[in-house]
Amino acid sequence: MPYEWLPPSADGPTARLHLWPYRSLPRRGFVWFIGGTAVLIAVPLLSVLGSPVLWGLLPFLLATIGGIWWALERSYRDGEIVEDLALWPDRITLVRHGPHGRRQDWQANPYWVRVIRHEQGGPVPQYLTLKGGTREVEIGSFLAEEERVTLAAELTDRLTRLPPA
Repeated sequence: MPYEWLPPSADGPTARLHLWPYRSLPRRGFVWFIGGTAVLIAVPLLSVLGSPVLWGLLPFLLATIGGIWWALERSYRDGEIVEDLALWPDRITLVRHGPHGRRQDWQANPYWVRVIRHEQGGPVPQYLTLKGGTREVEIGSFLAEEERVTLAAELTDRLTRLPPA
């Protein structure tokens, strides 16, 4: 799963959750994919080697490889989302590190925090939010539907087992 519960530290929170989006194409696979695409695109060029047609086709084929490269890099940049949830007996904090260095912070008293799973009506199925006080924040929207259901149960369990402040 693209999230993990980290062990508690002596002076830190009693529980910590680290979430990140799933990457189906790791960086090493990215290099192989671009290389394979370049080789496959170059195969038809073998038939026009030495003719002026090569120079007419070459810019379009290079633009195709460049476009694929750009799109995959953009996907990597937009997917640089990391969420850190920390639980203490007296507070809960959620820090979301978004694309382009954007950071969002939220904190509340865990006694008043509720885990809400919106089965329908959210931007994604099984949309998961934390509501504490007047503010409601999303968590794990990049996770798969089944992972959000599991995470909701785990978060509810951790909040109920949290020692009193």
